[in-house]
Amino acid sequence: MFEDLFGGKNRLPMGLSARIFMAFLIMILVPIILIMISFTVLLNVKTRSLSTQYGIESSSFSTLFNNSMMLASATDGDFDNLRNTALKNPENLTSMNYLNDYNAALAERQASLVVRVDGSIIYNGTERISDNIMRQILPKTDVTDSFGWTRTNSVESILVKQIAFTDGDKAGSVFLVSDLTQLYAGYSHWIYEMGYVFILIMVGTSFIMSLWIYRGVISPISKLTRATKNIRDGNLDFSISGNGISEIDELIDSFENMRKQMQEAQESRMIFDAESKELITNISHDLKTPITAVKGYVEGIMDGVADTPEKMERYIRTIYNKANEMDKLINELTLYSKIDTNRIPYNFARVNAHEYFTDCASELELELEPENITFSFVDGVDESTEIIADAEQLTRVIHNIVNNSVKYMDKTYRFIEMRVLDADDFIQVEIEDNGRGIPAKDRVKIFDRFYRTDASRNSTRGGSGIGLSIVKKILEDHGGKIWAGGTEGEGTVMTFVLRKYNAGTGTQMNISQ
Repeated sequence: MFEDLFGGKNRLPMGLSARIFMAFLIMILVPIILIMISFTVLLNVKTRSLSTQYGIESSSFSTLFNNSMMLASATDGDFDNLRNTALKNPENLTSMNYLNDYNAALAERQASLVVRVDGSIIYNGTERISDNIMRQILPKTDVTDSFGWTRTNSVESILVKQIAFTDGDKAGSVFLVSDLTQLYAGYSHWIYEMGYVFILIMVGTSFIMSLWIYRGVISPISKLTRATKNIRDGNLDFSISGNGISEIDELIDSFENMRKQMQEAQESRMIFDAESKELITNISHDLKTPITAVKGYVEGIMDGVADTPEKMERYIRTIYNKANEMDKLINELTLYSKIDTNRIPYNFARVNAHEYFTDCASELELELEPENITFSFVDGVDESTEIIADAEQLTRVIHNIVNNSVKYMDKTYRFIEMRVLDADDFIQVEIEDNGRGIPAKDRVKIFDRFYRTDASRNSTRGGSGIGLSIVKKILEDHGGKIWAGGTEGEGTVMTFVLRKYNAGTGTQMNISQ
């Protein structure tokens, strides 16, 4: 139970108001219950003690709280004995030896004998009350036919039982005098014990409830304080959990979610910074090669090396090609920054797939011809098939794939084939080459930023390393997807799919994932 209350594994979920109300009830009910239990236990102990001390055979709470009843019960046997003596052997009640022996026996029960004959006290077994005071306390008459009576005197704290007797022509009374002072002292001690128990119970209950409130309220606040200091110091590698109080748990959960988001943002920022540095390094390296070439050809022209129209034309065309390479790298860098901030400028429109891919194939054939690469095109879609796409960005996708294929061709005879196929609710575009192929383990990774199957920066192929990641991003924004296939050493097949335009709903169909 206490483990649950103080935040154990199976702690009870509880609101703050419920916890305060529960603490209020516990601080009222628990002390009352514990005090009642303690009172009962101490009362039993005290009753048994008095029973032993006063020789009461069957004592109860009523005898404990009624002094007269208790003392009367304590000396009931003596009263009967003395009454029998008064009836049968009254002479014993005037015998000093008998009275001394009986008085000594009564001392165990905090009682003593007093005998009065013809109005004079002939025996006083008490030690603290003189004869003169005793005469004032005792009843004035001796009733011979009385079985006795009982009275208490609050001034001297005694209880008196009287037994009248006659011995010849003498009339008198024997008195059983019980001392209440020791009984009152016992009561005082018992009251002090109950006071100590009461204080202990109240302090203990208050401490436990204070600890409960502390664990429920102060402790999580301290956790939040330490957590905010960690965040202030830039440390996000920690976690914080609730303690079972619904309101505080909601606050801690919100704080923990904020911390996780900040940690994810920090990690993303670190990845972004690392990628940005790598991009700058790649672009710087790849720009250096064409710039060096441009600089060399310009110096050649300035030095008069291009002394014929043919050389001059070749030098200028080379400079133009290198400038185009630099322009492509800069465009990739610009597009990369837009991709990272999700600000690619799309201009979506309905595009006739047959017409678009036919025009695109014609452009590719013209571009690849100077590279001595055979290009073929297979059109397998209906002339009325339409897609929703940004034609400019889709062209970038195709050119990036083709340029990547050209970059990794390693055979004498080189070819690239583009196939546009009809596949139910979407079109499938396949671009196949006979290059070096992609290892199976790299086919998923090649779409990650800056990933290269050939990591060496001494490669003459160049490139920023983000071309295929741009392809993937653009196709995903079009609602499509792309994957790589082929056989290592024989060639690569890049396949992507785009949703068809559904004329019935004015939307594109979803692609099965």
